[in-house]
Amino acid sequence: MQPTANLAPRSILAAIALIGALALGAAGAGARGARRTWDFEKDAPGRIASGFTGAAGRWEVAEEGRRRVLCQKAESEDRTFNLALIDRTSYKNLDLSARLRAGSGRTDQGGGIVWRARDARNYYIARYNPLEDNLRVYKVEDGKRTQLDHADVPGDREWHTLRITMNDREILGYLDGKKLLVAEDSTFPDAGMIGLWTKSDARTCFDDLAVSE
Repeated sequence: MQPTANLAPRSILAAIALIGALALGAAGAGARGARRTWDFEKDAPGRIASGFTGAAGRWEVAEEGRRRVLCQKAESEDRTFNLALIDRTSYKNLDLSARLRAGSGRTDQGGGIVWRARDARNYYIARYNPLEDNLRVYKVEDGKRTQLDHADVPGDREWHTLRITMNDREILGYLDGKKLLVAEDSTFPDAGMIGLWTKSDARTCFDDLAVSE
């Protein structure tokens, strides 16, 4: 009977080890899927938000009513992509969203969200343009922009929510909860930075940027 007596403690220890491994796995999965948000409420007006780097344009936190928002305020040249990237972000498969409100702009208006950015010249971008009444997703490779999908939408200067999901090659784009963009691309297969974007003289404000894996 001695072997049977020794088996019980070993079984208990094995069960404890299994439970611990499962718990660690669940915790790791939760960390990987954790949602991060930026609402700019703790950032000082008149300067770029903490953790953001402006690669082009003039990005400043501003007061809008009782809220603080991050705005692109430069009237850049026609071919300029105004870009602000968030330091130390790295996402591959993601769910990314932000609220935006178009301000002024004679050549361009609106703006969008950037993901899988290698640097300021290589990334994916989805943008809403009320001047052109459309929503589009592009890849920007070595500074050159290539359209991946397009949707016609009514343009205005109200607040809208732009959302992108990307899993491996598949890109889905939403405006105010409605799916409008579907594309596939493998130009940037690795994790990269996220950020905000406008083009040319489009002066636009952003709020409630959020991302999860």
